[in-house]
Amino acid sequence: MTELAVLAPMLLALLTALAVAVAGARRADAVNAGGSCLTAAAALVLCAVAAARHDDPLRGSWYALDAAGGAFLAVIAVVGLLSALASPSHLRGTTGSFFGTRAPRRSYYVALQCFWAVLLAIPLVDNLAVGWILVEATTAFSALLVASGGRRRALEAGWKYLVLTTLGLTVALLGILVLYVGLGSGGSLARLDFTAIHASHGPSREQAVLALVLILGGLATKIGWAPVHNWLPDAHSEAPPPVSALLSAALLPTVMLVAWRTQLALAPAAGGAGAAVFAGFGLASLAVAVPFLWRALPLKRLLAYSSLEHMGILALGIGFANPLATAGVIIHVAGHALAKSLGFYAAIPLGRDGAGSDAPVSLNSTSPAGATAVGVSLASLSGMPPAPLFVSELLILAGGFAAGHTAVAIAATLLLALGFLGLAHALIEATAGDRAPRGSRNRRTERRLGALTAAVVVAQLGLLVAAFALVGSPLLADLMGSVA
Repeated sequence: MTELAVLAPMLLALLTALAVAVAGARRADAVNAGGSCLTAAAALVLCAVAAARHDDPLRGSWYALDAAGGAFLAVIAVVGLLSALASPSHLRGTTGSFFGTRAPRRSYYVALQCFWAVLLAIPLVDNLAVGWILVEATTAFSALLVASGGRRRALEAGWKYLVLTTLGLTVALLGILVLYVGLGSGGSLARLDFTAIHASHGPSREQAVLALVLILGGLATKIGWAPVHNWLPDAHSEAPPPVSALLSAALLPTVMLVAWRTQLALAPAAGGAGAAVFAGFGLASLAVAVPFLWRALPLKRLLAYSSLEHMGILALGIGFANPLATAGVIIHVAGHALAKSLGFYAAIPLGRDGAGSDAPVSLNSTSPAGATAVGVSLASLSGMPPAPLFVSELLILAGGFAAGHTAVAIAATLLLALGFLGLAHALIEATAGDRAPRGSRNRRTERRLGALTAAVVVAQLGLLVAAFALVGSPLLADLMGSVA
């Protein structure tokens, strides 16, 4: 019964995909919306159970409903629901589709629900091999969605994403095989449970370090860490905005959770090698992202490079392995998801009005709600106080200094300051520039964007309260322990 409850969100998403496939074209939107609400509700119930039992997590033969999994599952549930509900607005403005002309809307919803279903399962899996299979499964559905626009650039972006991430996951699979051999005799895949790896004395230090480097290096392509991030700007900018939100706000941090669990599981055998790899990817990602944040880029491409920056921040927080940094990572994942999703949803009317291929300038002259949404998104992503990301970045940097990683924390502080200036400039241009984009105001879109922006602001205020409550609480210790 417990396993069925844990599987419920994924099963509901798959059932929604099936229902959309057999429903008529006129009912596709309603079936998608209704099924998505049920899926998100089931996932949030699991999150509540995980929070209530943070000191005694539920575990089964393949799953672990712990505090860390619950936190990431909540993010996936909320972003997935918002993306499903925002998709009809995007589809109304599209003229072509990779899925053909017979049932492009239904095909899009089926791929979206299948993608979401796999994402919902990843934080609950307690086995490295099964986690790898699920991460690989996300590639097929998300590549279709990236290319769903049918344009040449979208097809190229989808193909690049498919090839590069599959290549990276092949490297990660090699690392899993090295680890499997190093764990000793026995043929059961249960040896690759994160808890079993942590308790095992099988792999030597050399085998553990080699496996860890291969696994983290392979997963880095899926997470979008520099220098193996080449697919990320094209995929995020060419995918439909609701899909871009799922990619950036849900997929990237969820794969990072798998990497995080792997690093902690192998920590007894590999020592500090994993933390060093995380810190290296973190600094590299920040350094590569900053120059692009200073350029005048279309909104979705700017948000893509912001994803590179924020994945770097999260990598540093994980690498610092300090209670303050861990609290910052959890708050940062949620705050980034809210701000990034809002930015991508605000790009839907921009693309429809023909302004999506240009840097956003003076949006207030044609869309006050759009300007507000973009402004809140960019202000939050820049780490402007009092945004939750400002607090989470302070916690991560404070954790770095407390853990003795002074040089890395100083370098990260300087890079974050430069990134802040770049996004702050983009914010000013978007809301107070002297050149208006094409298009006219749509009252229905204005109301929806205004309501979504208000909801995000309220949620961010809640995250601020959660950030101060989390530091020093027993839940934080359980979060740190449950990741492994």
